[in-house]
Amino acid sequence: MTVRILRRALIALALCFMLAPLVAGAVDDPSEMLPDPAQEQRAEAIGSQLRCLVCQNESIEDSSADLARDLRHVVREHVAKGESNRQVMDWMVDRYGNFIRLRPPLTAGTLLLWLMPVLALLVGVAVALRAFRRPRTTSSPPPLTDAERARLDDLTRPR
Repeated sequence: MTVRILRRALIALALCFMLAPLVAGAVDDPSEMLPDPAQEQRAEAIGSQLRCLVCQNESIEDSSADLARDLRHVVREHVAKGESNRQVMDWMVDRYGNFIRLRPPLTAGTLLLWLMPVLALLVGVAVALRAFRRPRTTSSPPPLTDAERARLDDLTRPR
């Protein structure tokens, strides 16, 4: 009987942990939301494309960090002013750089960042192949001269 109750409690606890992220919204305070649902939806769409600079792997809409809350407020201010999504994104990129975007545009710099590990691997393979293809110099030393052999015999003779 006790095992069954304990099992049910653990299942209920596991369900709570699994459902908690679905219930917990990023907007910490309902007063943060815009009164117009269309503007709020636009603000959320913009915020989901912006990186939380604290968490770095979450959007500002998903983060509960103080900076994310401040950035959500800024996005909502710009949307409430009537700015387009592009204008809001441009303002954020001008202020924080392309790092603020969760999906930065493909530029020479980002392409170089993506290709550097591949280039490093290719250089390493080339160096390894060159080292293995080099002829090995495993020649034996020259034979002993008669004087060296006589000296060796003298040194190794038992006394």
